[in-house]
Amino acid sequence: MKSFKIALSQFSPYTGDIDANVQKMIGLANDAKKQNADLIIFPELSTVGYPAEDLLLRPSLAQRTQLAFDQLKTVKDIVMVFGFVNQTEDGQRYNAAAVMKDGQILGVYNKQNLPNYGVFDEKRYFSEGHQHLVFEYLGHKFGVLICEDVWSLKTVQQLAQLNVETALVLNASPYEVGKPQHRIDTMSALAKELNINVVYTNQVGGQDDLVFDGTSFVINQNGQVAVQAPCFAENLYFAEYDAEQKAYKTGEITAVPGTMAEIYQSLVLATRDYVQRSGFPGVILGLSGGIDSALTLAIAVDAIGADKVQAVMMPYTYTAQISVEDAAEQAKSLGITFGIAEINPVVNSFMQTLYPFFGNSPADATEENLQARTRGTLLMGLSNKFGNLVLSTGNKSELSVGYCTLYGDMVGGFAVLKDVYKTIVFELAKYRNSISETPVIPERVITRPPSAELRPDQKDQDSLPPYDVLDAILYAYIEEDQSQNDIIAKGFEREIVEKVIKLVDRNEYKRRQGAIGPRITSRAFSRERRYPIVNGWKPGV
Repeated sequence: MKSFKIALSQFSPYTGDIDANVQKMIGLANDAKKQNADLIIFPELSTVGYPAEDLLLRPSLAQRTQLAFDQLKTVKDIVMVFGFVNQTEDGQRYNAAAVMKDGQILGVYNKQNLPNYGVFDEKRYFSEGHQHLVFEYLGHKFGVLICEDVWSLKTVQQLAQLNVETALVLNASPYEVGKPQHRIDTMSALAKELNINVVYTNQVGGQDDLVFDGTSFVINQNGQVAVQAPCFAENLYFAEYDAEQKAYKTGEITAVPGTMAEIYQSLVLATRDYVQRSGFPGVILGLSGGIDSALTLAIAVDAIGADKVQAVMMPYTYTAQISVEDAAEQAKSLGITFGIAEINPVVNSFMQTLYPFFGNSPADATEENLQARTRGTLLMGLSNKFGNLVLSTGNKSELSVGYCTLYGDMVGGFAVLKDVYKTIVFELAKYRNSISETPVIPERVITRPPSAELRPDQKDQDSLPPYDVLDAILYAYIEEDQSQNDIIAKGFEREIVEKVIKLVDRNEYKRRQGAIGPRITSRAFSRERRYPIVNGWKPGV
């Protein structure tokens, strides 16, 4: 047996652009060769990107995949293990991996375990494989697995029984809070239990509402981490196997960041990839002087640069002067394009137009919503004129209970905080300030009571429970799927729980019409949590 070097390509594919992905893979393979790598491992479905959804059903996919193979065959003197869609002559389609060297295909592996839960929908597209792929190179015995396979103890046991020394695992494992460390801990235990080395290469980047964190790693058969790549960074990472020690040498190990840093980085990456890959020249948002828009602005600047970010403050009669001051201060500190647009004349015009219909009806939420919809209309007008993407600034707590206005503050193409509870918004704002020499979010934006400022002296807690209580109830109902009675049994007041659950259930229609946003939890409002808008379910038990 000889010593060898493996390159882990923590790669960010552009979903659907097979040619661009392949050219990037060729470049990475050549870069790995220059650093004396003997093998390079790419993520799951690296040629087409993950998830490609119904692009996988396009009739030209097989032809495009063959062209990709023809190009990859030009790479010499390194073993490439990469993901692709294997369409067989009998009409089956597999989530597959190929092992290629010097233009020769050494083997093809078809994924055996197809996830069909949460964000995954693989049984819609793929058939299950039934055979392991084992190959020998430099006197070392390798096996290939794809993502969900490594979470099946039976599948990994079968591979280990074939005397495989290293499992090469291709992954497109989406991010959620705590998932990077959970993968490492689980795979460490698995490697030790089955006496097998694990080389785990994960996709990185944003794809619509999914974020992929990378955090690729190499674990020795004793369960010790030998290499650990950073979260949210695209690059090549290397692992060297010492034939005498029969183990991978300790190399680069980057610790998983703290929870707030992890979340913040995921939101920045998701925003950057969505904006840039969608072809927008920049973004625009309404900067209210409140914490949600302040945090969204900071994320946008960190994602694409201040020169590509525009914010507009749109005050009305009930807007506090300190809100205008704080918005202007943040805009100045971040160096973005900023303007103020008074909306009194527009709102008054709407009111005048509607007076023959409203008559002397007492004012209610209708007038408040007209303010929000005026702001939404102005933002969309600026977006149409200059091509910038409107960022919606609402958080998960508000979206859960419908504390937001359709065609008002919900307008936009990307909702950065869609899966972030309000209590976490506060923590993220504090975190962002902590990593700058000077705060980028004014301190009183964080400390003053939240308000939509749509009526005199309005506070969010006039309509909602305190956010720590609200978020705890929402977490139990949404993330943990607990019943109303179970949540009440935890010690929450029955009246508050019933109100919150009623608001969540009745506002599904709003959420369905809202912008997509990055998923950071296990039950985001999109792929995982899918409820009918019209239904007669009663939440009692």
